[in-house]
Amino acid sequence: MSDLGWIDAAVLGLVEGLTEYLPVSSTGHLLVASRLLGIGGDDRTQGALDAYAICIQSGAILAVVVLYRHRTAQLVQGALGRSPGGRRILVALAVAFAPAAVTGLLAGALVKSLLFGVVPVAVAWMAGGLFILGTRDRPWTRGGNLGLELIGVRQAAVIGLAQTVALWPGISRSLVTILAALCIGCSMKAAVEFSFLLGLVTLGAATAYEALRSGPEMIEVFGVAAPALGLVVAFAAALTSIRWMVGWLETRSLAVFGWYRLGIGAVVLLALAVS
Repeated sequence: MSDLGWIDAAVLGLVEGLTEYLPVSSTGHLLVASRLLGIGGDDRTQGALDAYAICIQSGAILAVVVLYRHRTAQLVQGALGRSPGGRRILVALAVAFAPAAVTGLLAGALVKSLLFGVVPVAVAWMAGGLFILGTRDRPWTRGGNLGLELIGVRQAAVIGLAQTVALWPGISRSLVTILAALCIGCSMKAAVEFSFLLGLVTLGAATAYEALRSGPEMIEVFGVAAPALGLVVAFAAALTSIRWMVGWLETRSLAVFGWYRLGIGAVVLLALAVS
């Protein structure tokens, strides 16, 4: 019998879609949400839940493809040798993707055993919040004028190395890649767009890997309908979340996310202390 009901699937899909591209860590939110819902109490169910959390990222990935369809078309043209700008972006994405891919393969199991818990997530939330608020008035957090197509190999490598830090759930892949891009001189628009596209590559690879490795186990435990619902909800929520974030950052800073991270981290730690 499935431990993932329709409501649970929809809630987790909503959490994934809303938080995947915001600098608040979708992995951390999913981990805490699954604990609150009481899912994953045994090794078999937990393994299927881990696969589910990765696979519903397909919905968030599709949202980026839809919203940035002109840019993804440019990347396809670049892969076919028909767009020099698209080819440059592809090279930058490949360079930025490599560090996290290698680190994840080599140390993913260790990271999971040490850091995939509610306390490490809450600590990471608060640390990220303090960092955002503590650096919001620094000149480098305002970015520069570097456009997306001008991100070179060195700049991409810096962003890629920063992304490895996000293997710690609660840190946020979106947060560290946006901040790294701003640090190397990207405009806020270019930083956000590169972060989204890098997420497309990183999450796509992780989803494909997890689907091949644990997809059958997930289907055996949860069936097909509930994960499909979660994916659809994640897609719809991600569309809304991405549009809102892009509009917000056109005129505002990341500070609101810093306050949010501090608040949710404090609430989680307080709840653990009194329970």
